[in-house]
Amino acid sequence: MNIESGQGPRNPRMSERTLVIIKPDCIQRHLAGEVIGRLEQKGLKLVGAKFIHVSEEPARQLYAVHRGKPFFEDLVKFISSAPVLVMVWEAEGVIDMVRKMMGATFGCDAEPGTIRGDLGCSKGYNLVHGSDSAETAAREINLFFQPSEIVDYKLTDEDWLYGKND
Repeated sequence: MNIESGQGPRNPRMSERTLVIIKPDCIQRHLAGEVIGRLEQKGLKLVGAKFIHVSEEPARQLYAVHRGKPFFEDLVKFISSAPVLVMVWEAEGVIDMVRKMMGATFGCDAEPGTIRGDLGCSKGYNLVHGSDSAETAAREINLFFQPSEIVDYKLTDEDWLYGKND
């Protein structure tokens, strides 16, 4: 495996990846570590991360599914308003797990125990973004990461975390 290029055989049990963005409101409220900690405690594997300021064009591509809706421009403006932490997480079933962990779209509606339910109360800001499907994850990851920026490796506790899900 070529660790520098991020290329090489991946564990088949770890075959799914998702993009998670810690949004400007989460960064400004000093909650990034809390979110990362929850994802790590769950057992998800971080394989890529960047602290960036999203420019307008990638923001428009990220939210392209909402183009034409009344809130589209506000989404673009918000995600571009301050730095974010973009991350790639990997695990079997990671997309569904992250979506459940994030909770309902807005903190005021999210269940306690979820990231948004425990840390958010806004109807306008929602702390984190997570891909909603494998196709979306692939597109979103490619917006922010080159293949060489994603690192394949084995967690030392992988067997304890994942067991056999066959």
